[in-house]
Amino acid sequence: MAERSVHMKAVKHDCDEDCDEEGEGEGAEEQRQGQGQGHHVTAKRRIREREKERERTKLRERQRRAITSRILSGLRQYGNYSLPVRADINDVIAALAREAGWTVDPDGTTYRPLSLSHIPYPPKVAALSSTSLVGSPVSSGSLRSTLVKNSIDFRPSALRLKESFTVKSPVLAMYGEKGQKKEKTINMSIEDSLELMEDEQVQEFLPKEPERDFAGTPFVPVYVMLPLVDPEGLRKDLRTLKSINVDGIMVNCWWGIVEGRTPQKYVWSGYRELFDIVQEAKLKLQVSMSFHECGGGNVGDEVHIPLPRWVLEIGRENADIFFTDREGRRNTECLTWGIDKERVLKGRTALEVYFDYMRSFRMEFDDLFVDGAISVIEIGLGASGELRYPSYPERHGWKYPGIGEFQCYDKYLQKSLRKAAEARGHSFWARGPDNAGFYNSQPLDTDFFCDGGDYDSYYGRFFLRWYSQVLIEHCDRVLSFANFAFEGTQIAVKVSGVHLWYKTASHAAELTAGFYNSSNMDGYAPICQLLKKHDATFNFTSVELPNLDRDEGLLDAMEDSQGLVWQVLNASWDAGIRVASVNALPCYDRDSYNRILENAKPRNDPDRRHLVTFTYLRLGPTLMERTYFSEFDRFVKRMHGEAVLHFQQG
Repeated sequence: MAERSVHMKAVKHDCDEDCDEEGEGEGAEEQRQGQGQGHHVTAKRRIREREKERERTKLRERQRRAITSRILSGLRQYGNYSLPVRADINDVIAALAREAGWTVDPDGTTYRPLSLSHIPYPPKVAALSSTSLVGSPVSSGSLRSTLVKNSIDFRPSALRLKESFTVKSPVLAMYGEKGQKKEKTINMSIEDSLELMEDEQVQEFLPKEPERDFAGTPFVPVYVMLPLVDPEGLRKDLRTLKSINVDGIMVNCWWGIVEGRTPQKYVWSGYRELFDIVQEAKLKLQVSMSFHECGGGNVGDEVHIPLPRWVLEIGRENADIFFTDREGRRNTECLTWGIDKERVLKGRTALEVYFDYMRSFRMEFDDLFVDGAISVIEIGLGASGELRYPSYPERHGWKYPGIGEFQCYDKYLQKSLRKAAEARGHSFWARGPDNAGFYNSQPLDTDFFCDGGDYDSYYGRFFLRWYSQVLIEHCDRVLSFANFAFEGTQIAVKVSGVHLWYKTASHAAELTAGFYNSSNMDGYAPICQLLKKHDATFNFTSVELPNLDRDEGLLDAMEDSQGLVWQVLNASWDAGIRVASVNALPCYDRDSYNRILENAKPRNDPDRRHLVTFTYLRLGPTLMERTYFSEFDRFVKRMHGEAVLHFQQG
């Protein structure tokens, strides 16, 4: 019994030791798991902090770019500085140094000429802080403390109990169509809110350029583009427009209506009635030969007018008459330029079809040409009636600010590409780029458009030259026929302002649209030279768009609409051609009108160059509302160079 008792105690002792070891093992495992979870939470927190810091850096960079852009724009327009189109802060410093009498060599070496060596150095200027813009000596740090005192309950107990609070931000305020302010609240950390409030203070204190008096400036005629409306309502609207001295009306003559059913059977009766109404109001006419579809996602297209039915029937059998993307999707908005010389349209080429249409119009309305009622004929040359490829169609899923896709995969343009590659001696270049991304890609996401990408390789330069040359040759051929059909009448070409990704090296969105305007090329000079050859007017869009918009999508697109406008204006005027313009988007506010005016009549231009016409897009119920129409009336007077009382106060 004693031996058995001793044995049982020994067994129990062993079991207790095993259980203790097992418990210790489970506890250690739980402890290790807890430590792992803690590390995971810490890593997540660090990732969130890094993301916040990146967003703050992005915000500061956007603000810096906005200020730089305004400086450059002001120096170009108001200071008559000769700055490159893609100027940076180094160009600004060099221009200011030269004006002060310094010499700046191309490598950046800066020195004072001997003749100025006796002049003492100017006193040091205090660094510009965010609040110095309003003339206050308050430092950035005291600005932050002032904001904290005014905006936050800064008691320590409050901070400990509440890590976030609600900020009502004017930058994030949402506005309805009629201008009613709708406040939107957001929850954010104290640190983030301080950063946001300081940025808002800086933005609020940026000095506004005083509104310019355009009295005595050159007369720029103003036309208004017509919508498709009922005749009775149109008569009233035209009388109202005439009462404020609008010069004329812009009308689209749709190919799909006039030659819609049968080839070479033109029905102009509807347009005759419309033109009679316009003449009753004693307004002039600009007419667009619209060889594209209406309602393909373009601004103001409230109705759908497809291409002629007989053309679409041909397209069902031969889809290659339409522009085609890399995946084989067809775009029926307009005909591919590859069939300009191909007899695939009931025995006629596309050029012959366009010429027959224009000649029929000229003969039908001969009386209006003789009387001078028709002042300008605009020639439709591509998507939306503009000289460009349909590179960003919404019907294929494109969304702002995607770069778009090349549109050269129909068999006719592919044949042209093969010929060009063989003539160059590199037949393997007879292909479109396979690394250029998709409709909604961004330049840095692609190997073709990224900085140092294939767009600047031997193959890339070959392809882009061919792609843009197809656009230029199409324009050349159609304008030759247009000048023959409308001899003695001013013709115009509408060119799209593709300002997305303008600040990148590749200018990807312009490249896919057919404008070879990368950082080492000028894509608009060849177009200007071509228009000079045909004595045609360059009608450019986007003159009303700002460089800085509160929509983050616009900022992320590295756009520079005003930089693009100035590049095109200077290229056109240097070539000695007429320049007209049209707004890209509806505009009703004074800021947009002022941007149009500044572009229409550049300040301090010794040659007093200006637009020959401006066309407003477009007549509609909103424009005719009393408040908006009063602002438009004021805009028309200033475009005409008339005095406007209290022009600064409105």
